[in-house]
Amino acid sequence: MQLRYVLPLLIFVGLVILFVVGMQMDPRRVPSPLIGKPLPEFDLAQLHDQTQSLDKSMFLGEVVLINFWASWCVSCRYEHPILLEYARSGNASIYGMNYKDTRSDALNWLKEYANPYRLSAFDPEGRTGIDFGLYGVPETYVVDQKGIIRYKHIGPISQEDMKNKIEPLVEELKAQTKSN
Repeated sequence: MQLRYVLPLLIFVGLVILFVVGMQMDPRRVPSPLIGKPLPEFDLAQLHDQTQSLDKSMFLGEVVLINFWASWCVSCRYEHPILLEYARSGNASIYGMNYKDTRSDALNWLKEYANPYRLSAFDPEGRTGIDFGLYGVPETYVVDQKGIIRYKHIGPISQEDMKNKIEPLVEELKAQTKSN
């Protein structure tokens, strides 16, 4: 008879504990299975010149940021000035991956808001985004000189994210190369 009352109480207490733990977690922090692994293979046409391609070999030898973006993405507009400022700093190159967009909309968007990217690839069907484990746009990856993904930022980058997470990691990765 007592089990009849104790079991629901234990289930309730367990659910409360799960709820409390879940509320303390950062919903933007989603672990990526690609952290510490090489970039996925890809070969995409460049956004500005479809006769030229962009593949992972172009990132080797330098620390880079790879930013997935789209002209239809409202959050991309939020982070865009931050990417422009970072691109002007020259600390690391930013490469764009235009995701599930039309070429004309993407080019017009960059013309209107300015272009922080050294180059942008055009991924109209989003297949490369799938290979990267993309949850949605914007997402940004920090990649080391050997083409290894070191960090994944989901959602728009804020000034705080850039200052406290991305910039220190880029500097650390660049320093590792100088010491090797």
